[in-house]
Amino acid sequence: MKFKRTFHVFVDNFSIIYKQLLFRLIVTLIAGVISALCIYPFIRELINSSQLNELLEGATGFIQNLLNGDVTQLGQFSQKVQDAYADFIALLETKLTQFILSLLLLVLVHAVSKWFTGIANYATAALINDRMALRAKQPFLGTMISTLKESTVYNAIYVPLSILYDLAVGVAIFFLLFFLLSSVIPFLISVFLFVLIILVSVVIKMTFTSDWLPALIRGKKGQLGAFKYTFVQKGKKPMNVASNFTVLVLIIFAVNSAALFLTFGTGLLITIPSSYVILICFEFVNYYDREGVKYFLDDNTIVCTAKEQPASRESFFRGE
Repeated sequence: MKFKRTFHVFVDNFSIIYKQLLFRLIVTLIAGVISALCIYPFIRELINSSQLNELLEGATGFIQNLLNGDVTQLGQFSQKVQDAYADFIALLETKLTQFILSLLLLVLVHAVSKWFTGIANYATAALINDRMALRAKQPFLGTMISTLKESTVYNAIYVPLSILYDLAVGVAIFFLLFFLLSSVIPFLISVFLFVLIILVSVVIKMTFTSDWLPALIRGKKGQLGAFKYTFVQKGKKPMNVASNFTVLVLIIFAVNSAALFLTFGTGLLITIPSSYVILICFEFVNYYDREGVKYFLDDNTIVCTAKEQPASRESFFRGE
């Protein structure tokens, strides 16, 4: 039921996607230019290296043979990818200092851009809450400015925690990828395990932080109170939340992959901001349901999830 209601709320707030798109394009463009200037010297050396070219050639050959249905040479290309990957890691070890400095610069740029997009997500959450609670329709930029103080504090807490979590997962995935490519596990199973780890890590993160934004915006809790509330298990039903997030994330993966390959990346202009909006919609639907608060799905539909008390004998005969 939460899944169905989430899509109703998502459709009701579809216009926010275009505002998210414009803001994210501006942030991404600026962050991309700064990142390119920071890491260009290091990347230029890697691009011109024979190790990287061999790795790309092996991966390209494997994918081409897989798509063409020619499985006879998959083992050969898989071994080529493993050997080229080992050589590439050896090359990185010789440039470890330069690699670490470039990585730190990228993390810094990523943190700043994530902070700005977090402000847009906060404004999006506020707009969705206004539509669900009051059917109010506020301007995106005006909401972003009016909530700037709250969103700044929220992102000052959320962004560092999110980056630390992502870095921990990234390091784990890096070593897992190294283990998988250097082991006897078939390449397709390695890809499956790689995607599975990413999926599980995303779902865990979103499950435990799902009530943070709604508790701030709808619950009117302070920053510390909202942070504590999102980790309180009473009434949260984390397994139910995790299962819904799993389905949503899988759909998002599938839709974005289809947009990448079937529309040559053009569709990502809509699917990427849509992904953030629908996840925020689910967070608020889940919070409203958890709190038993009435909310609008559209102009003509109100959802009441408050637990009803069984009617007494007297109230039944009174028609209450």
